[in-house]
Amino acid sequence: KSPIQKDPKLRFVSLSRALLCDSSVIMAAKSSSITLGGKGSAFSSSSVYKVASGVANVVIDSAAFERFSTKSLQLIKRSSFGIPEGLTNEEIRASLVVLLNKLLLSNSGSSSPSSSTVRSVLPVKILEILNSKNESFDFGEIEVTEGENVVLEKSWASLIGLCSIIDHKSTALSQIVDSVAALSCEATKGDITSFSSLDSGDGFGCKDAISVAGDLKVLLNGSKAVGKFDIEEISKIPRIHGKFRDVVRSLHSDARIELNSGVKGGKTGSGNSGVGEALGATLSALSKPIKSVGECSFLRAKLCFESIGNEDLRNLLFEKSSVEYENLKNDLKLAYDALFEEDYCGFAQKLNESIGIVWRIVGLEAVAAFSALSGEKKTNDEDKEKKSKDVKKAVLGKGTSVVIQFIKDNGGGGDKMEPLSQWVEQILNLLNPEGQSFESFLAKVKEIVESNDSRRLPKLPKGTRDFAEAQMVIREKAFAIIQNVFKKHGATALDTPVFELRETLMGKYGEDSKLIYDIADQGGELCSLRYDLTVPFARFVAMNGITSFKRYQIAKV
Repeated sequence: KSPIQKDPKLRFVSLSRALLCDSSVIMAAKSSSITLGGKGSAFSSSSVYKVASGVANVVIDSAAFERFSTKSLQLIKRSSFGIPEGLTNEEIRASLVVLLNKLLLSNSGSSSPSSSTVRSVLPVKILEILNSKNESFDFGEIEVTEGENVVLEKSWASLIGLCSIIDHKSTALSQIVDSVAALSCEATKGDITSFSSLDSGDGFGCKDAISVAGDLKVLLNGSKAVGKFDIEEISKIPRIHGKFRDVVRSLHSDARIELNSGVKGGKTGSGNSGVGEALGATLSALSKPIKSVGECSFLRAKLCFESIGNEDLRNLLFEKSSVEYENLKNDLKLAYDALFEEDYCGFAQKLNESIGIVWRIVGLEAVAAFSALSGEKKTNDEDKEKKSKDVKKAVLGKGTSVVIQFIKDNGGGGDKMEPLSQWVEQILNLLNPEGQSFESFLAKVKEIVESNDSRRLPKLPKGTRDFAEAQMVIREKAFAIIQNVFKKHGATALDTPVFELRETLMGKYGEDSKLIYDIADQGGELCSLRYDLTVPFARFVAMNGITSFKRYQIAKV
């Protein structure tokens, strides 16, 4: 018989688990579910956010229940789960789901239920709290085993939960902010020719800045509005947004590692594993780019305000943006104070608030740019009719025009009798990660940027470059000098094929080398592109039985 069949307490727990899982399945009919404790499963920041925001329920995999302790263990009384005070409901739920996963991970190494130090009682209690959707949390006193207490003390569940929320929101923001900036480029008629100078082709450019510039050029492809004014707030978009992408990617990597790492106790553990310091350093690297993104968005929005004809709307947006920008600066000051005091959870919480503020600033920039470009809520009907006769509408980019139309179709069109503040909130909801229309807006932006039709501009493969007129003049002069030196010493030119047999190249670089690029040939033999000229030279010498000669070769590899 299994341990569950033998022990009536375990049968009760098993029944409780089944009821909880059944209730989760019923609720999952309306929302998704996240399964924890499965073999080979991985926990992600987006999953944490779904549970934290109440979009998804939690289910514990049946295999995880079989690993829980079946023996009687000494219990320790605790006053709480160790979650800091002052967290929002979203942040508390994120802390709880991370703690639940840590308990399951810490138990996954047990060879049998008798060797486990984690019971099913605590995970089931956390599961019940998460799936109850309560607005208030009263944990009360709990009893835990020594192994469970180690997990509660050393898991850093709240900090990792906060990092996961920040990771999810920052990743989504990095995907949206470029499209909003593109609208501002249109509204301000900013010059974007400087975007092309970021990629010099020599491999030393900032990859993320180049990528942002490429996405902006895709969004603005075909626009007749941009290119009239040299605006600093426009020209520095690629580098600011590029750096933001870079640090968000680093945070995502660190969060993924911590989410899927168990807690070790006893001789294999330590008093301080360094998780707080490590995540604090990662988050501190994110704080400055967050401020830069928010500040740059605020300054672009101020430029867009100048093109809005409706004075009431202009004043409303300016007031809201100014308040949010001041809130951002104040929150970041408090965040830095917490970091200095090594209060990493407090620092992460303030940083999470700051990201929410930046979201609203970017949303207000979108409203301002949309109002300036579409004319919605701009002027009264008579002024609109008069201006439509005199002013020809500017041709927008193929990407930005799709974004404008999407906003119009989802509440941005407005109603004549609708208050301005209500209309502004409708558009802001499109850019709210918790809003119903956000996923649709994000999908639309991804579709525009990632599509491979006429909006996609041709570009060079990575690691290559074009040699234009100026470079070719220098190149020809340099090559002529080099060749003359070789000729004066009696050397003659040598030319070899650009590809060699794969087995010949493997002799130097090895089977798994990333330097080898395979190509299809017509003779039935495997060939690869050469990486340098040493292998072709050695092959030529060996084939011709040469022991001494003078040759020079200048060729592409």
